[in-house]
Amino acid sequence: MTKYDDLLPRFINYVKQETRSDDKSTTIPSSPLETDFTNKLKDELIAIGVENVRIHPQNQYVLGTLKSNLDYEVPAIGYIAHIDTADFNAHHVNPQIIDKYDGNSDIQLGESEYVLDRASFPALENYVGHTLITTDGTTLLGADDKSGVSEIVTMAKYLVDHPEIKHGDLQLAFGPDEEIGTGADHFDVADFGADFAYTVDGGPLGELEYETFNAAAAEITIQGKDVHTATAKGVMINALQVAFELNSKLPTHDRPELTTDREGFFHLDKVNGTVNQATMEYIIRDHDKQKFNARKAAMKSIVEALNDVYGENRIQLKMYDQYYNMREVIEKHMEVVEIAKQAMEDLGIEPVIYPVRGGTDGSKISFMGLPTPNLFAGGENMHSRFEFVSLEVMKQAVDVLLKISELNVAKRK
Repeated sequence: MTKYDDLLPRFINYVKQETRSDDKSTTIPSSPLETDFTNKLKDELIAIGVENVRIHPQNQYVLGTLKSNLDYEVPAIGYIAHIDTADFNAHHVNPQIIDKYDGNSDIQLGESEYVLDRASFPALENYVGHTLITTDGTTLLGADDKSGVSEIVTMAKYLVDHPEIKHGDLQLAFGPDEEIGTGADHFDVADFGADFAYTVDGGPLGELEYETFNAAAAEITIQGKDVHTATAKGVMINALQVAFELNSKLPTHDRPELTTDREGFFHLDKVNGTVNQATMEYIIRDHDKQKFNARKAAMKSIVEALNDVYGENRIQLKMYDQYYNMREVIEKHMEVVEIAKQAMEDLGIEPVIYPVRGGTDGSKISFMGLPTPNLFAGGENMHSRFEFVSLEVMKQAVDVLLKISELNVAKRK
């Protein structure tokens, strides 16, 4: 039996269990679906032979330890993945397996109207000869981040089954609610017990990320004045029109669909309402802290200016920070990045290092004192019905986790 034999069935089992998080919930986890999954995962880790398996009472992470089998001390490594899926249909996930993808064909997604076509998704050319796991077109797949969960658990089982492989303490953590931005809010670094860590939550082969956005959210409520249209002149204040006016005052180019690399943005995520009242939800992003603060100041200034026009403080703004660029922390601990980079290079994988146009749980955990860059887990087209992952890339992710542990031992001999 190889280290990978149970990787695919484990992944299929995980993605078939619905764990969609709920951004309107106030519980931890945000959904009982996540609780069901973490309880099963806890039982699986115990059965595998992982030690000190428990569910943290506050943050509901499933935690466990592979204890060192060395006769000397090395730093403890943490491996972290999240169990929830994003805000897209995840009910009755029915993955399909494409064996030895030929690279010349579009992939029909089940019996749906949707096709994973090469013209729209040119990354398919990177997977000739790979076993691909896709959706059936009706749901997301859940490779974000059940590929990461599967890879960490597969690594753990392999090390338990092969005690001759030397390693230091490896701390494992599987958390809820990453997709709604709250999962790491109560992460307990001291209880976790790692000296440095990695989230296994990235995309294609080779991704190694230690720079993320600074992130804030803005929630806006606009109170209109609704009167009959026949007598509206000089009286009506249309909350929807005010919403459109507010949005028009933001920089025209600074939207996700028009920006790339380190360019920040304002993203109107939701708008709803009537003449009488409207609500708007924005996310605000920038890699540069100064520009990030300037974006928040601009939003506040626009709201204040419109309140001067319409009076009575009709526009209420609630704005709060969500996470910060973890580079601020990790650039002081670049050895954590370097060991992962060396692990990939030793395995013939070219590291792909670039600023993430998003965030990970590591963004928050790094600021809690535990440097936590992000490693590839394999998924493509995440958060959509077009999501897929390569089994071969997932295997390489397992190898990287093992190699990092090996290098950690070798560097301290």
